[in-house]
Amino acid sequence: MTTQVPHPAPPRPTPPRPTSAIREPASAAGEPMSGAAAVVRALEAVGTEVIFGIPGGAVLPVYDPLFDSSMRHILVRHEQGAGHAATGYAAATGRVGVCMATSGPGATNLVTPLADAHMDSVPIVAITGQVAAPMIGTDAFQEADIVGITMPITKHSFLVTDPAEIPARIAEAFHIAQSGRPGPVLVDIAKSAMQAETRFVWPTELDIPGYHPITKPHIKQVREAARLLATSRRPVLYVGGGVIRADASEQLRALVDLSGAPAVTTLMARGALPDSHPQHVGMPGMHGSVSAVAALQKADLIVALGARFDDRVTGRLDSFAPNATVVHADIDPAEIGKNRIADVPIVGDLREVLTDLAAELRREHTQHGLPDLEAWWTALDDLRERYPLGWTPTADGLLAPQHVISRLGELAGPDAIYCAGVGQHQMWASQFIRYERPRTWLNSGGLGTMGYAIPAAMGAKAGMPDREVWAIDGDGCFQMTNQELATCALEDIPIKVALINNSSLGMVRQWQTLFYGERYSNTDLNTGHETRRIPDFVKLAEAYGCVGLRCESIKDVDATIKKAREIDDRPVVVDFVVSRDAMVWPMVAAGVSNDEIQYARDITPAFDRDE
Repeated sequence: MTTQVPHPAPPRPTPPRPTSAIREPASAAGEPMSGAAAVVRALEAVGTEVIFGIPGGAVLPVYDPLFDSSMRHILVRHEQGAGHAATGYAAATGRVGVCMATSGPGATNLVTPLADAHMDSVPIVAITGQVAAPMIGTDAFQEADIVGITMPITKHSFLVTDPAEIPARIAEAFHIAQSGRPGPVLVDIAKSAMQAETRFVWPTELDIPGYHPITKPHIKQVREAARLLATSRRPVLYVGGGVIRADASEQLRALVDLSGAPAVTTLMARGALPDSHPQHVGMPGMHGSVSAVAALQKADLIVALGARFDDRVTGRLDSFAPNATVVHADIDPAEIGKNRIADVPIVGDLREVLTDLAAELRREHTQHGLPDLEAWWTALDDLRERYPLGWTPTADGLLAPQHVISRLGELAGPDAIYCAGVGQHQMWASQFIRYERPRTWLNSGGLGTMGYAIPAAMGAKAGMPDREVWAIDGDGCFQMTNQELATCALEDIPIKVALINNSSLGMVRQWQTLFYGERYSNTDLNTGHETRRIPDFVKLAEAYGCVGLRCESIKDVDATIKKAREIDDRPVVVDFVVSRDAMVWPMVAAGVSNDEIQYARDITPAFDRDE
């Protein structure tokens, strides 16, 4: 396929859509330069503003011309931090995130963030140095086949040994990363190509054989979906993260309003539809609301929009939504029918799908009237009323983590960006903060990467410096990547950290409580509930040049959050000492049917009042 090179849009708070042409940098056209200088010039040409990285031998040639570039380079403390920061930047801004590392261990340290971005469809480009071309395959010092290693976890990986190819490969990498289903692309460049002389030639067209993402949906499929949505008695709009990646929240809102149907937003789609919208019935899945899980289970029609029927949503797949006809719309044809057979498959960009679907639904309503959903809404409203999200006071007198996170969301508000690690705090943050707009909730959904929050928040703040950015982290996650607090302090990136410190690997401990007879094998971290605090997170924060605060009393929660919010010149870490016995409810245990969702321990709701 031959495609026009997209033109880099100027920085703006709303994400740019790929456009039809990028102008060749006039100052560089045919200019002789090193391959390393070509890398820098190409990154400038595609609109790169920020690079997260660490220099090393094989990538060092690029760092010399980078010294004179207008692009901002943020020197991270670990390559994993660079990758997650690029992901946080991309997820918050909608632009492509960029990270850079040297060969061997530098490149392999990017594997986890690349896999994370791949699972969650986040557009990032990783530039890695490689040993000189003649040395490839000889087990040279710091050599690793990073192209081979990352092939299963990227949209594409390039190995560049010819310096003349550098501009085209970087242009292709950015196009692939942000078009179609977004995702990570790796460009591995031999040191010899960086050091060699070349002439900078910017491609006017990209020739990428076999790569032709479909954006315009088939109108016959859309019409059939509209007919089903207009005639269904128990429809549900199952909204996935693809709606956010496609910048389609406005179009989604129009369809929700028009259809009158209930909508659920997955963990990756929080904020795609405002939580305050009356038709939003919650988050589905393992720790979703009872009303959202029940809506999917009892539906006669599921319209899946940018969702992939993940096991954490479906529970035991053969018992998921047994009576539902399925409409599945996605930009990636490989997702359709992968886990659940689609009765009406629609391949296309969700902004176009939703626009066309709304137009066809209006036509259906004009011809046949509005569907009667009164009984369906009566049943779902009953479940919302009987099984609201909530929590009980802790037995040990320590803070309830749900209360802390709820108050944080209320005080920081819907304009803040919230980045979560993985575990109990992630689920509580998805449950007890109200998300009113897209790109305000960042987390590692598919890969479930502990250590994501701090570097992702750093990237989000670098990309959106005027927004308040909170990392909501657990004491286990925090100890995996907290070295990036040094980066934040030195680079003037004043993120705020709400450390939900239960002195445990909380989600693992919850499973030990429920399924392993309270045998707490290797889940006690000793960070906040013993006479010793190892580490003392307040002292650790101060050592990193941040402000450290601690909150142990419910009467101090609001004041502590307000104090943290008032500090804008440095990162802030708040150590909230919470109960280790708090558990995430509702819950569907792994491998069981969603019909067995537990609202709390020993409380299994009944879904059958509508039948």
